[in-house]
Amino acid sequence: MRADVLDVRLPDAAFYLWANVSRTGLTDTEFAARLYADYNVTVLSGSFLARAAHGTNPGEGFVRIALVAGTEECVESARRIVEFCRTLKS
Repeated sequence: MRADVLDVRLPDAAFYLWANVSRTGLTDTEFAARLYADYNVTVLSGSFLARAAHGTNPGEGFVRIALVAGTEECVESARRIVEFCRTLKS
């Protein structure tokens, strides 16, 4: 579901996903803010989780999606993320 709109892979052993949002045309903070405002889905900006070193923040351009809710809620959130990303391309 997500692979069509975001560069994201299932983690080996964690309950969160790192999604590269660079191809959406938004920064990670813009992506997170608009997703929450427009679709009521909360993700965390990757740039908030890392520190800039040598002029680069390794979390920039990524969001962290935590899979902490039940299966149905996670699937619905994924559907909303996909819908949001598709609106950005139109």
